[in-house]
Amino acid sequence: MDVNAAVAAAAAIAGVLTGVIAMLAFRWSEREQKRPTRTSLHTDAVLPPGVDTVLSVLRSSAVVLDEADGVVKASSAAYALGLVRGGKLAVEPMIQMTRDTRRDGEIRQVELDLPRRGTGRGEALAVSARVAPLGSRLVLLLVEDLTEARRIEAVRRDFVANVSHELKTPVGALSLLSEAVMDASDDPEAVERFAGRMQIEATRLTNLVQELIDLSRVQNDDPLEDAEPVRVDELVAEAVDRCRHQAGAKQITMAAGGTADLHVWGNRGQLAAALGNLVENAVNYSPARTRVGIAARTVTSPGGDMIEIAVTDQGIGISDKDKERIFERFYRVDPARSRATGGTGLGLAIVKHVAASHGGEVTVWSAEGQGSTFTLRLPEAAAARDRAQQHPALDDEAGQSTESSPYASLPAPEVLP
Repeated sequence: MDVNAAVAAAAAIAGVLTGVIAMLAFRWSEREQKRPTRTSLHTDAVLPPGVDTVLSVLRSSAVVLDEADGVVKASSAAYALGLVRGGKLAVEPMIQMTRDTRRDGEIRQVELDLPRRGTGRGEALAVSARVAPLGSRLVLLLVEDLTEARRIEAVRRDFVANVSHELKTPVGALSLLSEAVMDASDDPEAVERFAGRMQIEATRLTNLVQELIDLSRVQNDDPLEDAEPVRVDELVAEAVDRCRHQAGAKQITMAAGGTADLHVWGNRGQLAAALGNLVENAVNYSPARTRVGIAARTVTSPGGDMIEIAVTDQGIGISDKDKERIFERFYRVDPARSRATGGTGLGLAIVKHVAASHGGEVTVWSAEGQGSTFTLRLPEAAAARDRAQQHPALDDEAGQSTESSPYASLPAPEVLP
């Protein structure tokens, strides 16, 4: 009995000791979990309250670093830009900025050009980096991608420079011609000659300003807000009437053909301006006693039926290198001829924007010495209405094509008076 009692007592004591040890271990574990360690710094728990929520809604790429330059928190945009790799900040200038800010608590900001990931062309990624202390141990890095803003700024500068150059030419000519008129006041024939030149330059200046206004309008306005079914026959007739005088002066025959009674969906004024620009270019760049043809037809596409309006000329044609740039603003295939015809270099840019804003495209086929075919491809009225109801924001990019002209098999065109 004494032996059994001793065993029982020993077992009881062992149980009590085990319980005490377990309780102490549990409390020690809780205390250790609450203590900030190097490992715990890499979890979201160390972020000040609300910071995680704020970082998730920022447009900038956000990275939070600890005192060992380890990444505590990084947004998906930071990974997409290549700022964070393998849990570490991968941009050395930014690492140095965070260290300096951690040392003195000063907010720093700098603009950097970083190599773009995944390209071998050395394209730079323009960013603005801002570093600020976040609490006593953490540093916040915010990075804004400025690449698109810089590209737009470069386009704006080029546009302003081009506009200034284009305006300078007729304005300078008008200034010189006005002086010539004053000097030749005693010579009626010279005055008449100079006045005629002044009228030509004034007309060129007026056309340039008007096309700048048209280009600004088609870029900023939504043509589908006031969209309506537009008869293609009426657009063709209006374009022909617009160019009838120039064509008659060069004895150019204008002809229309293809499928009749077609309708497109869009802004009538913009569509008429786009087709008119194509026909006017065809007349201006065609030799005398040639033909300009306008043909329309329906083609089937996966997104619905499309209407193709092709304008074909027998002019000088366009080289392959020029075909890549003809839809750029102020670009001219033949600057000398363009100035002689009063061209501004904005006509095809307007056509491109009109086509894109209507969910279509403009393409070109051309061979030097054989002429050109510009094709304006637009959604058919019923198909465009259905697509707009299903996808209100649908907007295709305008493109270019160098395939062979698809209009050789159309019916013989009707010669217009």
